[in-house]
Amino acid sequence: MSASPLFGDLLLKLGIVTPVQVQEALALQALTGQRVGEALISLGYVTREQIQDALGEALGLHHEKGPSQPALGELLVGLKYVTLAQLEEALARQRRDGRKLGEILVEQGHCTYKQIYEALGLQNRIAGRQENPRPFIDGRRRVVVVDDSPLACAFVQEGLVALGYEVLCFQDPFEALEGMSRLQPAIVLSDLEMPGLDGVELCRRLKEGPTRGLPVIILTANDREAERVRGLRAGADDYVNKSASMDELAARIESVVRRTGETERMRKLFARYTSAAVVDEILKSADAVVLTGEKREVTVLFADIRNFTGLAESLPPEQVVGVLNQVLGRLSDAVLTCGGTLDKFLGDGLMAVFGAPVARTDDALRALQCAKMMMDAMTDLRVEAEAEWAANGREGHPLVLELGVGINSGVVVAGNIGSTVRSEYTCIGDAVNVAARLCALAGPGEILVGERTRELVDANETAFEDLPPVRLKGKQQPVPLFRAL
Repeated sequence: MSASPLFGDLLLKLGIVTPVQVQEALALQALTGQRVGEALISLGYVTREQIQDALGEALGLHHEKGPSQPALGELLVGLKYVTLAQLEEALARQRRDGRKLGEILVEQGHCTYKQIYEALGLQNRIAGRQENPRPFIDGRRRVVVVDDSPLACAFVQEGLVALGYEVLCFQDPFEALEGMSRLQPAIVLSDLEMPGLDGVELCRRLKEGPTRGLPVIILTANDREAERVRGLRAGADDYVNKSASMDELAARIESVVRRTGETERMRKLFARYTSAAVVDEILKSADAVVLTGEKREVTVLFADIRNFTGLAESLPPEQVVGVLNQVLGRLSDAVLTCGGTLDKFLGDGLMAVFGAPVARTDDALRALQCAKMMMDAMTDLRVEAEAEWAANGREGHPLVLELGVGINSGVVVAGNIGSTVRSEYTCIGDAVNVAARLCALAGPGEILVGERTRELVDANETAFEDLPPVRLKGKQQPVPLFRAL
């Protein structure tokens, strides 16, 4: 049996097959080009599991191997892709420069990357790392792998593709950065140590750009705590050692994607109400944001368009909606610019909150600045309407729209309020009611302010005019009143 391949000899020594069976397999191999193991399986003499288990036991793949006898080298010899002499030559080179065995073998011309990948895949299956492909019900997740080593990229790609993922590989991290917006992956797996742009810097750039919501897992053989901390501080969502099984990596991917999905859900929820900067603050301090209900001091702003009823009666419905959207759009821009939360639209007006869900020391001042920006926006809209009126050759003047604003500060209950079918983040309480009634009292172009707001705003920031106290519905005593100048 000296002519038998090493793999056949191995099976004979392990007692899994007989010499006759090996001879039959060799004869079939000559006809079909199959490997000895595949031929034995085709003939029904062994199962694939028997071959994998026996090979793993014989090569010590079920135990931790030392650097001088890596499982990859044993497999390559067993598959007759390299000889023992070639393996020893490559191992000696590896001991000198510390490079990866597969890369050295390919560089020396002893085998191809395709053969290395096949051996790695067999190694993975023998170790029990891969199961049958199980595609996701809702389609395959797209995973981008960034690693300067083509061997490492192919290893991760083969393992994840077998588990139902779509995998795109980049050896150049700069090329990967450029392609993120176009590819829109579900997650990025990045090597830590890469020339030119390492994994930490790649992660930082992803998290600071338009892809900031894209989850990143750093893959590395370097398990030092300092490196893990550096990666996590750069915004990495997880840190996985390259020795981890494919099942563990897949589980980490699903966990991170699920967690990131919850983050994006919260981002989309609050993006409807407030600016991107406030949303980022909410996400950075998610534990400090209570959505189920809490008491907190806020400043509430109500704005109402004056003369809108007359305009609505003089225009077709579609033009009424167009004008209303234009005006409310400008008012909403003022709220978001000043860092407020757009609570709700109220027909021809709106309610905004400053101090929930994120509180700042100058919330009252921000509300006043927002009101003044709203007044400036109304002036700009009037100028634009008059110019359009004149350009169309109309006589007279368009109906003038004005704005009245009421602002008040105080303790409210803030949280998601509503039913199981529909709820919204809002504030309720006496401070809200007073702000709404001040808005109703405000004349065209007037900003009325409650006493607590006046106390919170530095007199050097905004001038106020004292007005006679007013009686408001639900209040037994007159309420101090101020006009912002």
